[in-house]
Amino acid sequence: MPAQRKVIGSYLSPYVRKVLACLELKGQEYEIDAIPPFVGNEAFARLSPLRRVPVLIDDGLVLNDSSVICQYLEDKYPTPPLYPRDIADRARARWLEEYADTRLADGLIWRVFYQRSIRRRVFGEASDEAVVTQALEVEIPAAIDYLETQMPEDGFIFGALSIADISIASYFRTAAFVRYEIDAARWPRTAALVALVLSQPALQKLTRYEECTLRLPLDEQRAALLAAGAPLTSETMGTCAPRPVLARTT
Repeated sequence: MPAQRKVIGSYLSPYVRKVLACLELKGQEYEIDAIPPFVGNEAFARLSPLRRVPVLIDDGLVLNDSSVICQYLEDKYPTPPLYPRDIADRARARWLEEYADTRLADGLIWRVFYQRSIRRRVFGEASDEAVVTQALEVEIPAAIDYLETQMPEDGFIFGALSIADISIASYFRTAAFVRYEIDAARWPRTAALVALVLSQPALQKLTRYEECTLRLPLDEQRAALLAAGAPLTSETMGTCAPRPVLARTT
């Protein structure tokens, strides 16, 4: 089965993490072409015309967009369920996933992580600290203020781990790579939910692979992942020089 199912995308991407978490929780085997950000070659571009990650290739079927992929995995492998059975809760879970993919991603990923990590490490550029400061002082607090109203007093949002919990935690996990931490005194429910999700064995497994590449040059990351036992593909599409894309990862 691993040779028939492949994920393309970096372990450090929150969008990729959502898909990998779903596969791990559902007990489905896969291989991963863990390409660093923005280095996909022309073969990758043919699979992902917007040059976005993740991409899932499942026995010849090619799917783009993390939300589409996670819903596909839920439909194909319904046990254990990662979307609530109740129709209203299911709709709300999808909304919280969308909120994470857009509002949280805009502040945490594109205005902080991109500026302080990707611009420096991938493109050799200085960060725009004015963008970072605006995000940290205005945009991210406003986003979490809303999120806090949606969080339970304890446990997972819908009682059992769901796509909403996974999505929200994924963005804070990537932001932590540039030392962003949730203020638990201001947003205690959000902080508790994120900590609970990231403590799950499936997420802890992914954490090991994330951490082994965090501070390595791009051309050393694949070897480090192999040494750590990551289920890498035999070949990689991450062979081009880094280049920005117009569309963001999803």
